[in-house]
Amino acid sequence: MELAYRKLTADEITSALADLDGWAVEGENIARTYEFRSYPEGPAFAVKVGELAEELNHHPDILITYQKVRVAVHTHDVGGLSPYDIELARRVNALV
Repeated sequence: MELAYRKLTADEITSALADLDGWAVEGENIARTYEFRSYPEGPAFAVKVGELAEELNHHPDILITYQKVRVAVHTHDVGGLSPYDIELARRVNALV
């Protein structure tokens, strides 16, 4: 999928999510919660997610709780999901 700031269709979202283990549509976002064996692993993972986000200049919401990190993303500029959201989710999954 070519990176562009355009709103994805419902079919494109469904197709992309089929290849994104653990991610699901939640309201206007796609989101996933990652679980870890210890608390320190969560913040370390969140830092790596932040670095990926900076590389793409596309920034998710990150919530750190005990042994869990929730990552949620959508593209404000298009009012929904864009290829950037899918690409960030793909890169985040590659971290684990």
